[in-house]
Order: sequence, then C-alpha cells, then structure tokens
Amino acid sequence: MTWSEEFESAAAEAAAVLSASHLRTLADRLGAGWPTAATVNAVPVPGFAQLAMATIQAARATGISDPEAAAYLRGLAAGRSAGQNLVRIESVWSGPGTHQVPVRATAQVLVDVIAEARYELLMMTYSARAHSPVLSALTEAVSRGVVVSIVVETLAGAGGALHGPEPADAFASVAAVKLWHWPPKQRTESGARTHAKIAVADRRTLLVSSANLTQSGVGRNIEAGLLVRGGTAPQRAAEHITQLQTAGVLVRLRRGE
Repeated sequence: MTWSEEFESAAAEAAAVLSASHLRTLADRLGAGWPTAATVNAVPVPGFAQLAMATIQAARATGISDPEAAAYLRGLAAGRSAGQNLVRIESVWSGPGTHQVPVRATAQVLVDVIAEARYELLMMTYSARAHSPVLSALTEAVSRGVVVSIVVETLAGAGGALHGPEPADAFASVAAVKLWHWPPKQRTESGARTHAKIAVADRRTLLVSSANLTQSGVGRNIEAGLLVRGGTAPQRAAEHITQLQTAGVLVRLRRGE
C-alpha cells in the first residue's frame, strides 16, 4: 500500500461512519494544531476517537502534514454533506407476502441493520422475546466492538399490559448489551408506555416499525415499517435517544431488575 492509499483508506473509513459535521470538527482541530488527545476526543460519539486516531496516525506515518490532512477531510465532509441529501426509503413488512408486490421482511431487515453497525447500535422495543437470528446478530455486533444499547419496557412500566418474563430477559445471552428503561416515576402521564420500535445503526440507517422484537412481531403478525438510509432522520433519532439518556429520562436497567 502506498502512503496515499494508507491515508485515504483510513480517511474513507472515517467518512463512511462519521457525519459531515464530525468530519469538519476533526479537520478543524487538525488544521488548527490542537493536541492529538483533544482532537480525537472532540466528539463524544462511539467510534469517533478510534476513527480520528487511525486517520491521524496514517497521515503522520506517511509524511502528510496536519493542514494537508485537514484539507482532505474537509473535501470528504463536503462530499458527505452532498450524500446526506440523498435519502432512500424502503417499506418493510412482517406476515404474509405476495408475489405481485415483493417487499422485504422485518426479521431479515432488522438482522441486516444490526449487521451493518460498526460502532453504535441503538434499539427500542415495547415487548421482547428471545429470537435466535436477532440474538446471533447482536452477539456478532458486540464481538466486533459495536456499542449496543437497547431501551425496553418493563412489566412495572407496562402496568399489567405485558405478561410473562421481563422484556429485558430476551437479551440475557448477550452480556455486553446495555439495557435502558423509562422508570415509571419519570412518567408524568398516567398510562404512558415505552412503545417505540426502532433500530439505528451508526446514526446512518434507521428502521422504524410497528413490530416488537418477538417472533410474532418480526415474523407472524402483519406489521409495517420503513427503512431509512441517508438524510437526517437516523442521526436525529439517535440524538434524541442519547439526549433522553443524558437527561435521565431513560436510565440504565441492571440485570435482574
């Protein structure tokens, strides 16, 4: 690999995951001569520090100056901004299909979204039961370093509307998954539920569906959803979840609670 290919490869990997604004932040700090530690920790999102460090190290190892690297990254950011205006939306269904109107199945799309994640995966569900394909995909995601956070409803939060084991128990086999919930004491409206069903991979791909993470939801029931690639919707969904976590609306759910 030549020096340009090494740096371009690292920069391309960063551009494939980071938003345009995050790329510009990296470029601005490099160009301004910020210390490396301050540069790689400039954006507190999963994956940024690793990607930034890899890009910086590749540039310096091959003799590329920080201003030159910054200029290159600004070009990538401009391209990323243009690409963010391209939005692809696909319908996703559970239940019976038809030959006349082919659509993608919720179960497979969910597994695909999980498989796409390289740094961060955020999910929310109301009900959940162990589903082997999803659990296998989550286990593989964790093994490659993806930070996985799943917001679930609890039996207490559902107020008697859910029965059986806690929804969180569905993910017991994936120890590294971070579980979150909306404590009943935080709910100002009587009867409020954690009812969203979404998955967001690396803030670039968003699946919104009526399907719970159960065999019935992703397979047997007639459920509908949308898969969104590009645009601002995936990033905004992830930002909303993380802000709810930061604000203490959503709190960590410890195993066994």
